[in-house]
Amino acid sequence: MRASVVTRHGGPEVLEYQELPDPKAGPGEAVVGLTAGGVNFIDVYNRNGMYPTSPPFVGGVEGAGTVLEVGEGVTELTPGDRVAWAGAPGGYADRVALPAARLVKVPDGVSDETAAATMLQGMTAHYLVRSTYRIGDGDTALVHAAAGGMGLLLTQLVKLLGGRVIGTVSTEEKERLAREAGADEIIRYTEAEVAPAVRDLTGGRGVDVVYDGVGADTFEASLASLRPRGTLALYGAASGPVPPFDLQRLNPAGSLFVTRPSLVHHVAAREELLERAEEVLGWVAGGALKIHIGGRYPLAEAGKAHEDLEGRRTTGKLLIIP
Repeated sequence: MRASVVTRHGGPEVLEYQELPDPKAGPGEAVVGLTAGGVNFIDVYNRNGMYPTSPPFVGGVEGAGTVLEVGEGVTELTPGDRVAWAGAPGGYADRVALPAARLVKVPDGVSDETAAATMLQGMTAHYLVRSTYRIGDGDTALVHAAAGGMGLLLTQLVKLLGGRVIGTVSTEEKERLAREAGADEIIRYTEAEVAPAVRDLTGGRGVDVVYDGVGADTFEASLASLRPRGTLALYGAASGPVPPFDLQRLNPAGSLFVTRPSLVHHVAAREELLERAEEVLGWVAGGALKIHIGGRYPLAEAGKAHEDLEGRRTTGKLLIIP
């Protein structure tokens, strides 16, 4: 098999294209021939050592393809099934052995590429709007990086559930994409201060929830944009981790809530994994949720995909194509 391997912690250059022995399906596993692998910021955090990992390892934690072989004890899958997953290693390869319990079947009407672009970010957006702060009619959400892969999904889901979206972007092209996804208002953070603009757009009240995957660069503006008892859902750190801060600040600011959720804790049980995946993929199959693929990279150019993602030169979802 061919794979892009993280050889040591560091920059995109540590991703090396290598040939490795073909994987075999152990008990409870299935070998999947990949059609596409998703590129996510968690891949960057694993590569640079922000998240504890032990190189060498195959990059990527998301993908879709066809079951080639199943191991002992696997009853829900058979060779030929189209499947997708998120949260298990090996997405930057042309085949991978995975726990069968982490795989979900891809419904008719959803391509493998679309499934690979949907799983991690789609289920993340799902738990953010369904569990972290349950969006309802009339809620207003501030979505940072509204033209990115997560931003476009969050914008669509907030609108689907009856909410209003204020999105932040940096360029005219990104504003166009965010508005096409349903954003009601757009703040170009390169031209205006975010928190005062949010106050103007909400009549001084602030938003019910901020969905923030940027981290250090946006944290202060996120806090300052919330209504009393509002929620800041910090789900990523594209600009770096948020420095330590005094929790007492949340009191005079309006008894605010700040949380740092992760997908792994929202799909730990197979029943919950299937519930989230089936609803998200169902929305995609039915046309209620549009997936924007912003770039496709050959397996040998996984490092270039990381460079573009970290440089904020992309919109939508990036894929690795074996």
